[in-house]
Amino acid sequence: MIKIENLTKTYSDKQVLNVSNLEIFKGSCFGLVGNNGAGKTTLFSLLLDLVEPTSGEVLNQGIKVSKDESWKEKTSAFIDSTFIIGYLTPEEYFEFIAELRGVEKENLYQWIKKFSSFFNEEILNQKKYIRDLSKGNQKKVGITSSFIGSPDLIILDEPFSNLDPSSQILLKKLIEDFSKNHNTTFLISSHDLTHVTEVCNRIVLLEKGEVIKDIETNKTTLKELEGYFTT
Repeated sequence: MIKIENLTKTYSDKQVLNVSNLEIFKGSCFGLVGNNGAGKTTLFSLLLDLVEPTSGEVLNQGIKVSKDESWKEKTSAFIDSTFIIGYLTPEEYFEFIAELRGVEKENLYQWIKKFSSFFNEEILNQKKYIRDLSKGNQKKVGITSSFIGSPDLIILDEPFSNLDPSSQILLKKLIEDFSKNHNTTFLISSHDLTHVTEVCNRIVLLEKGEVIKDIETNKTTLKELEGYFTT
């Protein structure tokens, strides 16, 4: 699904990422953890061709992301609030994304019923612009939009932050269901080790831009990660 080859990124002579070889397989739920400045957001930005690598390549389904844009048809992401359009209502934004992904409006609203519990009656039919929603509800709009059209790959940066506990639990269930039922590949970064170990079947730990650990999740993974960050 995703293949990284000798990927580096340098800003002002400071190398912030150096990943020699990493593969992420179709249908997996891949977690990325690390302290601030570890290179998580930089890696996601390179995967999405938002910044240019200093060296190396990212391949998405065999396609070099910096050379060919056809991979974008089946790839979606929510990284931060810059990915949403604040002067639209949630309905207008969902319809905009649906049109981009070839989803009919009628099918969109039938499909979006899957998110009714996640919305908690605070997103649709509120007659509010996205910019006037709480930070948590803005995040719900951005996350939900990334699911529209059932893309092959969904990239989420810190999806659990700003969400209340109930919404965090519902989001984990949505991710698990989509991964299982649609064979969707998820790439998730999070500072919350508990959430990421619960939802991801593989976790990579970045430190100063380099892969320190690559773990197949098991019952001891959380303690292993906690041990790393407390020593």
